[in-house]
Amino acid sequence: MNQHAPNMRPVIRQLDEATANRIAAGEVVERPASAVKELVENALDAGASRIEIAIEDGGKRLIRVSDDGCGMTPDDLPLALSRHATSKIDGSDLLAINSFGFRGEALPSLGAVGRLRITSRADGAEGAEITVTAGKIGPTRPAAANRGTVVELRDLFFATPARLKFMRSDRAETQAVADTVRKLAMAEPWVGFALTADGREIFRADAEQGELFGALQARLARVMGRDFIDNTIAMDAERDGLTLTGFAALPTYSRGAAVAQHLYVNGRPVRDKLLTGALRAGYMDVLASGRHPAAVLFLTCDPQLVDVNVHPAKAEVRFRDPSAARGLLVSALRHGLANAGHRASSTVGNATLAAFQPETPAAMAPRNYQMDYARPSAGAIRSSIAAQSPDTAPLPSFDAGFAETPSARFEEITPGPTDAPLGAARAQLHENYIVAQTQDGMVLIDQHAAHERLVYERLKTQAADKGIARQALLIPEIVELSEADAARILSIADELADLGLVIEPFGAGAIAVQEAPAMLDRLNAAALIRDILDDLADQGSSDRLRARIDAVLSSMACHGSVRSGRRMSAEEMNALLREMERTPRSGQCNHGRPTWVKLKLSDIERLFGRKD
Repeated sequence: MNQHAPNMRPVIRQLDEATANRIAAGEVVERPASAVKELVENALDAGASRIEIAIEDGGKRLIRVSDDGCGMTPDDLPLALSRHATSKIDGSDLLAINSFGFRGEALPSLGAVGRLRITSRADGAEGAEITVTAGKIGPTRPAAANRGTVVELRDLFFATPARLKFMRSDRAETQAVADTVRKLAMAEPWVGFALTADGREIFRADAEQGELFGALQARLARVMGRDFIDNTIAMDAERDGLTLTGFAALPTYSRGAAVAQHLYVNGRPVRDKLLTGALRAGYMDVLASGRHPAAVLFLTCDPQLVDVNVHPAKAEVRFRDPSAARGLLVSALRHGLANAGHRASSTVGNATLAAFQPETPAAMAPRNYQMDYARPSAGAIRSSIAAQSPDTAPLPSFDAGFAETPSARFEEITPGPTDAPLGAARAQLHENYIVAQTQDGMVLIDQHAAHERLVYERLKTQAADKGIARQALLIPEIVELSEADAARILSIADELADLGLVIEPFGAGAIAVQEAPAMLDRLNAAALIRDILDDLADQGSSDRLRARIDAVLSSMACHGSVRSGRRMSAEEMNALLREMERTPRSGQCNHGRPTWVKLKLSDIERLFGRKD
């Protein structure tokens, strides 16, 4: 028996407009941050050059969004509060969408669950205001107003008090609003934003000047921080009518969670599994386990190639050709990271400097360094000591040199190319760390990690040139699947064959694994096939087999690289540095860890008190 079926036939009723509006509002306005998003997007669609947002109690008591856009006339205001009334589209083509809003639901939804007041003035028209409370629209009244619009929303969800129980603390809601404003501000560098919470300004970004990359770089430095920009690669690629721009961080500038990933489609911030999966694939073999890339990327295309009318919140999109969008993102990221060569993030060097910092003295008295005093000459020191103790043995000469020890080896090295990016090798420490001198500082290299990446890249190149060696199975492995899964996995059979896995149909709902990559010993083909199918269902593509092959190549590289504890000659060390400068992704090892750190001479001098 169907437990949802009532004992009596239910009566079908037409819901009143107020109830219908409150139900619809639940899809559009989930929390105060959702309301702020809708109102700021409306301001952007109105051509605003400056947008000011003010909230109180996390947006639950007050949300006010003011802009200097085109404004509305008194006749426009009642229409703006009617559901499905919009100036963004005419309804003839739901794919020809060039604006943020187009559904005509935001303002009616806000008015259905709160107390809404709109004050606006358009060029050549009088200012006017209109109010709506719990869905009841008041009359339009004259009002003093500058060009633009001010939307004031008070007591959000007072008309649906049950919804207030699901709100988080004021602090959490304020943070969500701030994150929303920052995300929108990153996509609009020529628009100024200001956010005030409970009378205190918590975010401000003035309008930037200049061309796209310059303005975007300045805006991202303000929103994401200077460190992000200093450790990113500029992206600019195009394929099949799609354009990708933005900035992607170096692998060594990774994060512990996916909190610094911002993806936009035609300027709209989106959450899309296809794009986030492509972002992971682009960094597939350069990130340590559990680390996540940082990136701000903008995918632009003809509106006809993407459907943004998937959900009322407009945070999800569907591409007409998903593989083209994914392929562009993956290839652009891998190409950009390869062109970055040996670069490693500057934060690694900063962390190294922090490790060198002396402990703060208990007493905060000013420190006097040795160079602050007049220093006697070495001869004067010797004469003084001899005068005090005639029987003292002669002091050793200061230029007697260093004795070689097991932990550090210094030798006379012919001056190398200190003007090279990684400088010239000067010493080897603990038989694993190479010290190199550059024109403006020094570089410390992990010889095993660096050589491991070099060997790994060489093996990948050889595998790509000669193909993945395959081995025919003595007895083909039959994998039972549903007919839909069998069709799905067979649709990528050619791609799997390029990676050494050959599959063929074996009746309805089954496939036969005929050949497997020779380097994958003891392969559980059935488990691998099902994992690939999971990826296809979740992301529309799978890099699982490539990742397995790369893991084997990485292991081979690890065993075939220079081991820790091996002493290297000056020529070997310099040869390693030069090859690192030529090799893509050499700034991090196969496991995503940095292979070198750089310390500037000015920073080193500051450690010793030579500079303020």
